Amino acid sequence: MDNFNTIIGKSPALEALIRSAQIVAATDVTVLIKGETGTGKEVLAKAIQRNSPRADKPFITLNCAALPEGLVESEIFGHKKGSFTGAISDKQGLFHAADGGTLFLDEINSLPLSIQSKLLRFLESGECQAVGATKPYKVNVRVIAATNTDLNSLIDAGEFRSDLYFRLSVVPLELPALHERREDIELLAEHFFSHFAKTHDLQMPTLSRGTVKTMRAYQWPGNIRELRNLCERLCILLAGRLIEPENLPREFTRQASAVPANQFILPEFGVQLDALEADIIYQALVRTNGNRSKSARLLGISRDTLLYRIQKHGIATH
Repeated sequence: MDNFNTIIGKSPALEALIRSAQIVAATDVTVLIKGETGTGKEVLAKAIQRNSPRADKPFITLNCAALPEGLVESEIFGHKKGSFTGAISDKQGLFHAADGGTLFLDEINSLPLSIQSKLLRFLESGECQAVGATKPYKVNVRVIAATNTDLNSLIDAGEFRSDLYFRLSVVPLELPALHERREDIELLAEHFFSHFAKTHDLQMPTLSRGTVKTMRAYQWPGNIRELRNLCERLCILLAGRLIEPENLPREFTRQASAVPANQFILPEFGVQLDALEADIIYQALVRTNGNRSKSARLLGISRDTLLYRIQKHGIATH
């Protein structure tokens, strides 16, 4: 997975995702990346592009929620002079700019219905039509889309075309939230500390074991983006120091004290039970340096049961 080295982590959920992304990258198939805000959807899209046959071609990004509805069509497909007020010259759209490469459409859930039909036409025929043009043009562009919203609910509400959804999600890839890959938090923090120490010419701070435990217990509503921002703040304010739990923002200790010891609180949005079980087994193996008997005791199960579940989840133990 070295060619996806911008994606930091070793959790089973993340490794499974990267294996799928590696396969997808070698093809030219349309991809739909799903995931909560801050999970790294654009980072994954760039990694797919970088490891695809289009690696040396343009990678163009558009946040579909960042433009007024009236400008989205012109931005994506271009326009002809005089096609609307303010169109004082011809303009090529992002499909032209991405010709031969990849167009990444972030927050595709915000794309207006009127534009969805034009995007579907491109995906089916390779043809685009600029605003005010009488003839379509063809480009060779791979589309990677991303969403932080359940598109099925938008389809039910009549706000997203089902035919476009099925065309976009030929291969869906879902990034796990940070609370679903807690064993990666320390690795990610070290990566961000190293980056910001170099950026700001500071000495890296380090995390105490208690701090790591506190950070793993936190829910991370902002996901990796929240962790990245926290690491930059700590790197600047506590350069070269050992960071203890009391150095973390108040919400970390407030949340930790609200949950009784050894009690698991089911999140409102539920959990993926298989992924949770795999993560807990992986953490036990890491804590015991791969000793299966000790891991089984930590988990309160027999060694045979542990071996069965290791095989079931395909957990690497070396």
